[in-house]
Amino acid sequence: MKKITTILSLILTVALVSISCKDKASSKIVADNVESATDRDEAQKQLPVMSFEKSEHDFGTIAQGTPQETVFKFTNTGNAPLIITDAKSSCGCTVPEYPKNTPIAAGESGELLVKFNGSGQNQVTKTVTVTANTEKGSELLRIKAFVNPKNAQAAGPVK
Repeated sequence: MKKITTILSLILTVALVSISCKDKASSKIVADNVESATDRDEAQKQLPVMSFEKSEHDFGTIAQGTPQETVFKFTNTGNAPLIITDAKSSCGCTVPEYPKNTPIAAGESGELLVKFNGSGQNQVTKTVTVTANTEKGSELLRIKAFVNPKNAQAAGPVK
């Protein structure tokens, strides 16, 4: 009885597979879907590219507590509008200001202002992460300075 059930199940499976595979796959393709998929893929290739004139700024030697600021200039070298959604620093002593809710067209330029309050001691390096609609999704900028403590004396020979 088990053999008959197994044989009938096998015959039924083969019959179902042969019936369902009669249609050619190419006959099921809808031309409109192919066109819309091609358009969608082309649109995804059009992305903004954020190109900075510099990605790092060195303030040199500064006195502790002396506020500093620099401007990072960038150009959208891509082929779609650039939208910066956020800019965050690695600590509260550094504050980035960026063009908010302003798309930057392809070929246009913009500026990102970074303010540093001069805190810390000795060699200080801070980062700013810029989030935008680029392929990478974010860009990393750095500022650095050598911060002399307020009561520090100049280094050198003592007379």
